[in-house]
Amino acid sequence: MKPMHSAAAAPPLLLLLLLLPFLSAPLLHARTTPTVAAGKNPFTPEAYVIRYWQKQVSNGLPKPSFLLGKASPLTAADYAAFSKLADQNSLSTQLPDFCKKANLLCFPDVGASLEKHSHDVNFATYLNENFTNYGTDHGGGVDSFSKYSENDNVILDNFRRYSRGSTGHNDKFSAYATGSNVIDQRFNTYGTSATGGKGEFKNYNDQVNIPGLKFTSYSDNSNARKQTFTSYSQDANAGDQSFTSYGKNGNGAANEFKSYGNSSNVVGSTFSNYGESGNAPKDTFTSYGTNGNVPENNFKTYATDANDPNESFKNYRDQSNVGDDSFQSYAKKSNAGKVDFLNYGKSFNEGTDKFSGYGQDAANPVTVGFKIYGVNNTFKDYQKGSVTTFSSYVNDSSSSSVADSLAAEGKKVNSWVVEPGKFFREEMLKSGTIMPMPDIHDKMPKRSFLPRVIVSKLPFSTSKLVEMKNLFHASDDSSVAKMMTDSLGDCERAPSSGEVKRCVASIEDMIDFATSVLGRNVAVRSTDNIRGSKGNIMVGKVKGINGGRVTMSVSCHQSLYPYMIYYCHSVPKVRVYEADILDPTSKAKINRGVAICHLDTSSWSPGHGAFIALGSKPGKIEVCHWIFENDMTWTTAD
Repeated sequence: MKPMHSAAAAPPLLLLLLLLPFLSAPLLHARTTPTVAAGKNPFTPEAYVIRYWQKQVSNGLPKPSFLLGKASPLTAADYAAFSKLADQNSLSTQLPDFCKKANLLCFPDVGASLEKHSHDVNFATYLNENFTNYGTDHGGGVDSFSKYSENDNVILDNFRRYSRGSTGHNDKFSAYATGSNVIDQRFNTYGTSATGGKGEFKNYNDQVNIPGLKFTSYSDNSNARKQTFTSYSQDANAGDQSFTSYGKNGNGAANEFKSYGNSSNVVGSTFSNYGESGNAPKDTFTSYGTNGNVPENNFKTYATDANDPNESFKNYRDQSNVGDDSFQSYAKKSNAGKVDFLNYGKSFNEGTDKFSGYGQDAANPVTVGFKIYGVNNTFKDYQKGSVTTFSSYVNDSSSSSVADSLAAEGKKVNSWVVEPGKFFREEMLKSGTIMPMPDIHDKMPKRSFLPRVIVSKLPFSTSKLVEMKNLFHASDDSSVAKMMTDSLGDCERAPSSGEVKRCVASIEDMIDFATSVLGRNVAVRSTDNIRGSKGNIMVGKVKGINGGRVTMSVSCHQSLYPYMIYYCHSVPKVRVYEADILDPTSKAKINRGVAICHLDTSSWSPGHGAFIALGSKPGKIEVCHWIFENDMTWTTAD
């Protein structure tokens, strides 16, 4: 009788496969204190990272649990299996399983739906579905989506033909993807050739992180149909929105945006072929991009060839911070009509606004009215024959004068730029100081690093963008494709003068970069938690790292990508502090914060938010800030 294997034994071939990814892993010497907890598999990616830290960092300080917690959660068996697939360039064939087990940010592969729905459907809750043909030729009635894709992490929705050719039909989206994280939503042919009826979006993508929204053909060829967006992408963070063909060839269409992109951070919007060749279009933007941070809005061919257009912008970019706006070919070749900007671009810190081909070649004079017109704007190819009124043209390019004007009017100063406590002076870091704490929440989606053995086999360069998109099933115009190109742009950008930078996609790579800059005697720190965020705090005991001396650090910030990537760079001439954060009422310790003070700000932009908040100029003051959740700073160890 053959001898039986023990329970812990494994066939030699299987054991070899499990060990292949770890043949290069440095094992601990027998005299080294074990660092992998008893009972845990020593061949997982996390176990390897612990051993790698032990080898590369030459001090006995405790290993940073917040960093090790970002290690890949793959089991040893899955690690071996996915490593083999990466070797064969076939990870894309197992993408859903890979994303789930490795804790990655991936959009679901949602197929086309041929499901048909009767009239007057009420969807109370819906998530990650495609509608190939919804509401076509409906007559009368109401379709309602009460909570569509709400409060989820990754949303992928596609409506291909929505209310096409309908008559007197109403559509309602009460809460669309509100409070969700990363969004990729698109409407193709929405309300095309519809007659009458009304489309209404309330709370569309409010408080969303990284919205990616596309309306390809919106209300084209419609007749007397009204569309209303009550709250569109308010309080959103990053992302892009586009309307490719909006109200083209419409007759008497009335479109209204009551609150568009207000209080959003770095959101880009594109309107192409807006109201083109329309007959008596009436569009209203009540509050567009107000209080935004670095908005980028682009209107191309707006109301071109329109007959008797009536367009109104109220509070456009009011109190926004910098950004870049462009209107190209506005009301070109239109016939008569009226276009009003009641409050255009009175920004807290001016951006760049360009108008090209404004009212050009109009058949009859177009009445254009500007009231309270902002700074740093350019007009090209302006139709001289138009009837134009400027009620209050602000031509002072000083951002401080704009801020003073806003304060005199009792208006709120931009919350993104000068959020209380976002920037502060070094003298504030002393025991007993009461100060505001900004919102230090990590707004990025939850992800993990990949093991270096796997990530080293994956494409990551502009020359391999096609392979990258194929790997993650990303179409050319998808949110995934955009996050890839954005990350590549940051990672492939040439370093600034005196800067050393690197994008790292594994903990091993981050350790290597930090030690290459600072040496092997290093420590990494981050603020413990988010308690105290968005409220007043009291500073408790303060400790200066490296004795409070001027030092160099390596700061690492997340980049948005399917797997965890950090942008790490050297930061010279800083002082780093750890401080107890106390509740100002009870004096109880609620957090342990890490703050970094930049002593040389001479190369910073004059429009940097720190100078807006603190009232100074580059090189004149030091600037301090807290390390936000999941960001980190490396220094030499004390």
